[in-house]
Amino acid sequence: MTSDLLLQRLQERFGEAILQHESPYDLLTVEVTPSSAHDIIKWLKEDNELALSFLTLLGAVHYPDQTGREMAVVYHLHSLVHNVRLRLKAFLPIEDPSIATITDIYIGANWQERETFDFFGVKFVGHPNLVRILNEDSMDYHPMRKEYQLEDATREDKDDRFFGR
Repeated sequence: MTSDLLLQRLQERFGEAILQHESPYDLLTVEVTPSSAHDIIKWLKEDNELALSFLTLLGAVHYPDQTGREMAVVYHLHSLVHNVRLRLKAFLPIEDPSIATITDIYIGANWQERETFDFFGVKFVGHPNLVRILNEDSMDYHPMRKEYQLEDATREDKDDRFFGR
């Protein structure tokens, strides 16, 4: 199994749901439509030839400057049999960052989806217990979004010249 064959199988099976692909650092990265992400991941796990049976990572990235595509949900899958890795991305609008849960496919996605919800505000539709997992329940924001300054702008004890600013 190679990344090229994996991409070919994905394109044959899901056609227009595969929006683009690239291979940075030899890691096949495929952008898919949010509505197809669940079905694609399920197929990748259940296909005996591909055997992408391990969910390595599930997270999100906030791109505040990409209008209508501000939030990316990122899945890293691994075939332990073929030692092939795949990164799937699905972009969501910040006004409604919702995507189907994959806890019915990978039970280990439960914690990762809760963490992603907690820090980025991505809503995993159908998740059995989508509540904060690491931050306080009283928080009314999601701290990993790039809507907040990283530090106090009034600080005078730092010299920005030493930090490349």
